[in-house]
Amino acid sequence: MNASVPLARRAAAEAVGTAALVAVVVGSGIQASELTRDIGVQLLANSLATVFGLGVLIALLGPVSGAHFNPVVTLAAWFAGLRTADGPGPREVAAYVPAQVAGAIAGAVLADAMFARPLVHWSAHDRSAGHLWLGEVVATAGLVWLVLGLARAGRAQLAPVAVASYIGAAYWFTSSTSFANPAVTIGRAFTDTFAGIAPSSVAPFLAAQLAGAGLGLVLVAVTFGRPTPTAGDEAVVPHGDRQLPSPARPARPARPAEESTVSS
Repeated sequence: MNASVPLARRAAAEAVGTAALVAVVVGSGIQASELTRDIGVQLLANSLATVFGLGVLIALLGPVSGAHFNPVVTLAAWFAGLRTADGPGPREVAAYVPAQVAGAIAGAVLADAMFARPLVHWSAHDRSAGHLWLGEVVATAGLVWLVLGLARAGRAQLAPVAVASYIGAAYWFTSSTSFANPAVTIGRAFTDTFAGIAPSSVAPFLAAQLAGAGLGLVLVAVTFGRPTPTAGDEAVVPHGDRQLPSPARPARPARPAEESTVSS
């Protein structure tokens, strides 16, 4: 973690980033439903806005907090870092997770306010079905596998593009349209719009996401092996204050004595 950035500032970045992400998801869903009645077009607009918004937010806030914006990412990074003493510690987890949930709720309220909707209107969009829960397991497992896999492979710098692209694809290949995020799931219960989820559907989704996170950790261990104590995990993007060593300069040959000068 970037210890040079105060924890309060990192938690604030997680709160603001998650709020912005939910505002993008909910706001684009409202806009799409107002512009067209075609569900396919609505989902396309919603997914594209989410891809672009998420990529920008990861690139912007990754150097501050790691740009988790997701409790399962924070928890998975903490669990994966236990052996190496790298990644977020208990203090970061305790600060990040509440910040992410609060930010998600604020983002949903903000999106409703921008479109003159009731600020808090519980969603009536029921998502209680076994195949949807399976979709959440798959979506979350793939996300954790991707985030930690990029770190193990030394490709964490690709996270803004790779993570956003995965979420955009999972909108379409999972039955649940890939919430894959407990904080976002809770936030989306506060808005009765295209992107909402009924409060009664939230708990099973959270359970499916936690199960998916566990499966994702298994996939990371199977495909990348266990990290060595000297190899840390940088999730989601590198955000340390490490500096590359300056290249060694070749020694300058001594000039002959007759060529040396002394300024007066």
